[in-house]
Amino acid sequence: MDNPMLIIVTSTLISSSVVIFGIVLLMLLLIIILLLIACKFKPWRRFISPAGHRRSRSSTKDDDIERPLVSGDQVIIESEGSVPIIGDFIDPSGCQTQAGFSSPSSNAGEPKQRLPSTSHLTHNDSFILNIPINSEDSLLGHTLRLPIASNKFSEELIHGRREDTDYSSRHDPDKKAFRDPVPSYTANQRSTIMLEVISGPSGGLRYSVQSTNTSKLPVTIGRVLPGSILLKDSEVSGKHAMINWNASKFKWELVDMGSLNGTLLNSQAVHRPQSGNRHWGTPVELSTGDTITLGTSSKILVHIKTQTDSKIPFGVGIASDPMAMRRGAKKLPMEDVCYFQWPLPGTYQFGIFGICDGHGGADAATSAGKIMPEVVADILSDVIIREKVLSQSDASDVLREAFYQTESRINHYYEGCTATVLLVWTDSNENFYVQCANVGDSACIVNVGGKQINMTEDHRITSYSERLRMQASGAPLRDGETRICGINLGRMLGDKFLKEQDARFSSEPYISEAVYIDQTSHGFALLSSDGFWDVVSTKKAVQLVNQQATERSAMDRDNTAEKIANFLLSEARTLRTKDNTSIIFVDFSNADRIQSCKLDP
Repeated sequence: MDNPMLIIVTSTLISSSVVIFGIVLLMLLLIIILLLIACKFKPWRRFISPAGHRRSRSSTKDDDIERPLVSGDQVIIESEGSVPIIGDFIDPSGCQTQAGFSSPSSNAGEPKQRLPSTSHLTHNDSFILNIPINSEDSLLGHTLRLPIASNKFSEELIHGRREDTDYSSRHDPDKKAFRDPVPSYTANQRSTIMLEVISGPSGGLRYSVQSTNTSKLPVTIGRVLPGSILLKDSEVSGKHAMINWNASKFKWELVDMGSLNGTLLNSQAVHRPQSGNRHWGTPVELSTGDTITLGTSSKILVHIKTQTDSKIPFGVGIASDPMAMRRGAKKLPMEDVCYFQWPLPGTYQFGIFGICDGHGGADAATSAGKIMPEVVADILSDVIIREKVLSQSDASDVLREAFYQTESRINHYYEGCTATVLLVWTDSNENFYVQCANVGDSACIVNVGGKQINMTEDHRITSYSERLRMQASGAPLRDGETRICGINLGRMLGDKFLKEQDARFSSEPYISEAVYIDQTSHGFALLSSDGFWDVVSTKKAVQLVNQQATERSAMDRDNTAEKIANFLLSEARTLRTKDNTSIIFVDFSNADRIQSCKLDP
């Protein structure tokens, strides 16, 4: 017979074990529930999210500021087309005005993101272009390539960089700003954009700005300071939209800055908000009469006034396209920069045209395109120098000094560019002289009275002239050598690091003879980056120009230069060039013609 006490003790122990197990299980479930609840709050998400998605405390606060006061749940139909960026409406005081409300038109803080655009350049941390190492040297469009050999140069190039001002600023998130897409060019054209709030809580507010007033650009529209146009509308984000002048297209553009309630242009969505996604929209062009809608109630009417200061005594056509490596592929980053200016400041007889083709990025080309015209104008502001050029019909010293000063002012160690500069001036009889200087492989030809004149020299490593120069320097190229330190050019602007590694690199320009062009000689000049010359010979280019000029009717002559430039660009596209292509066509056969320039989209 069983012991009653043993049975009682055993039953008690079993009951206690069951209770303890149940308590432990409940505690585990409670801990799991608490963790799941805690993970939904932002302070905990910082510790469990991947590093790439963590946000600092400051950025979290900034997001809270930009968030509208109402939910962005309304449905917005996205437009099929792309959308541009915005500008200002002008009040005589230069500030936005409204009855009972005033705010300074200070330029809003720099945007946190670069505008996405196919024609914009995105800079990586490395100066080496992302080109497969097994690609052949003959592959078109590959100016720069990582050397296969592992040496001190490539080690330092990839891992150890100098922190010069231009380079470090690109990698500081606080210094990112809206940038005009390249290529860009300069002309004496001004545009004024006027913005008027025609509905919403801030109705009646007006703002305006000129394209030349860079201190007030870009224009930001939002609900909180800093901002150019402040809208007291709870459906408008703190930083809702931006308007800027695109100097490469002579157009005002609008872009949504990642607003939660979206932006409409003429009832079509510029940007459709996505939950948890604050990416910027795509830039779209603005025109007079456009209506911008922010949220549901605030509407802004756009009026644009454009004026050209003076006539240009020749026809000018500009066309550009980033191109793609193969049909249907994504377009290449745009690293070409075009510019022209007539007349140069302080002179009425001189003008300049130029193309810079960047490698390793677009910053060096952008800097050169800005600095070169300034330097040339400064040199020619000296009356003695200017009179010497006019009397001797030779600007060699001016061009040589301009390249020297531009090179000294470009602080780019890991980016460089070609530079082709055409200086144009008129004599007392209003006939023309042209003279060209270049480094790199962007070329220029001039045709006068049916005679073709090559104005530039090819500075690729494979060219005969460059091999002779390097041989004369005491450091000849080896047989079959087509690149030095991964680059196929022997002369360029920028690339300071490369020039420190190998003394054979140079920024000394080739300078042509001055060419006289009589207005009756039907002369023209053609400048282009190597994307064009890779697929079209100089002889073929002249034939194409003559063919187009002949086909144009008398009524169509106002746009001849522009149409020829775009026709040449189309020819390069048809022939499947694999590099950025930019073209400047100057028609000297027709005086007193207003400029006609357009970039191919």
